[in-house]
Amino acid sequence: MTKRTEHRSILERWVIQGTLVLETPAHFGNGDADPLTDMPLLVDEVEGSPLLPGASIAGALRNYLREREYGYGKAETKNSKTAMLFGSSRVDEDGKQSPLIIDDARGTSAGFELRDGVAIDPETRTAADDKKFDMQLLAAGSTFNLRFELVVSKDLRESQKLRDALYTALRGLEQGEITLGARKRRGFGQVTVKDWQVFKFDLQTKEGLVNWLGFDQGLKTPTTEKGNDLAAKLDASLQKEDERSFAHLTAHFAIDGTLLIRSGFGETGNSPDTVHLRSARPMKNKPNEQENVPVIPGTSLAGVLRQRALKIVRTIAPDVQAQDEKGKLLFKLNKDKQEVPLLKAEVFINKMFGPAEIKAGEKHAKASRVSIKETEIKDSTQLVMTRVKIDRFTGGAYESALFSEQPEIGKPGTHSVTLDLTLREKAKLGEGATKEEQEQAKKEFQSELGLLLLLLKDLWTGDLPIGGESSVGRGRLNGIYAELESPQGKWTFRAKGEQVEVTPNTDEPEKWVEAFNDEVQKNQVSHV
Repeated sequence: MTKRTEHRSILERWVIQGTLVLETPAHFGNGDADPLTDMPLLVDEVEGSPLLPGASIAGALRNYLREREYGYGKAETKNSKTAMLFGSSRVDEDGKQSPLIIDDARGTSAGFELRDGVAIDPETRTAADDKKFDMQLLAAGSTFNLRFELVVSKDLRESQKLRDALYTALRGLEQGEITLGARKRRGFGQVTVKDWQVFKFDLQTKEGLVNWLGFDQGLKTPTTEKGNDLAAKLDASLQKEDERSFAHLTAHFAIDGTLLIRSGFGETGNSPDTVHLRSARPMKNKPNEQENVPVIPGTSLAGVLRQRALKIVRTIAPDVQAQDEKGKLLFKLNKDKQEVPLLKAEVFINKMFGPAEIKAGEKHAKASRVSIKETEIKDSTQLVMTRVKIDRFTGGAYESALFSEQPEIGKPGTHSVTLDLTLREKAKLGEGATKEEQEQAKKEFQSELGLLLLLLKDLWTGDLPIGGESSVGRGRLNGIYAELESPQGKWTFRAKGEQVEVTPNTDEPEKWVEAFNDEVQKNQVSHV
């Protein structure tokens, strides 16, 4: 039997509490389906209150801290600052446990929502067969009580490093940089934190030990000031390193006519047959009360942008087939289970937006590097419209085919719709990368920025509609103002009559489009 040579001498315990608030609906699933919905929420079996597992919180915080330390897509090393706070990584067989204890968070629901989901066939732009589902969501305004406990042992000099790392991670949660739950890159799970409380217990003193024991049992309640100045409460500072590299696009549009994204649930009584999707949000003047506001879900925005991006790439490079690292041509199964060539265009889009479909047993699929937030429609009104189906043979009204719709109508001169999109750069190359490899990686990211500008142009000019019934003129937008911030600089786009004013007036954005054309028109096949 091996004798233990080291004992953990605990010197301090820090308890941090706060209230997490959902800014948009979120889905924390239980992994099962039930008779009412395909994707139900995880709830407490006794009280029925929603639950947010501590493992989910820890995973999100650790991933955020790792990305700041190493950049997107890079694995952490054995002695990283992330591992210091959250425990050793998998590469360390003799690792240590995390000094940070994170409790499961029990929530208070502000209501529940059901959302429809469906896959769109890229060829027909209609719903794909057997691809419809629904999911249960916690409404915006729901809250969770967070509790963290930081255990400081061995050396008090370690305390400052741990608190700096913890503050950096919690600040990301507080500022909305960390999203939680399913489809968090499609607008769900946007959160913020308020009412931070921090308690310090010096276990080297009798008073500190007694206070901690009493506090944990609910017998002692040390005083602390409430507020959101977490840095002062923790006596910590933000870690300086931030290796993340991304482009952020914010674009404002006016609705040109009407916009309709169907709501599949919640409309009863004398309401029209089809209404625009609405979601509950806390009222600005009465935070404890909810109001239903029209929204454009991130899933809808991502879907139309992905399909248009694929169409653009396939137009420029329609016949280039992809191959794997060994030079073998790749194929995929179509809806009839027949093998067809996998095109370079599909690989290009999959690397940017993630795979359109993940097959059973797939171990190498990567998440989308494009994150799109759910957006509220501002300054709009509703109007019930009655339509009828026409019999093509007689030219008259089709029997029993009268229906009504209630789309959103934008007011002239207002910013009704906002697109908030983030494109993450691929994982940075290691120190051994050649100059040619580094230059190629730079060009690939610039080519993706060029495609992003082409998508912005299509939205700006109304060529790319959003939502349903685009064939009758719905869902078209007019661009008003946009701001694109990238590692290369910051550009603004402003509508001036029929022209677009670009500031600064340089040719850098045009070079991105040229890089995109060069990248997708290469004669050689693309490796996956």
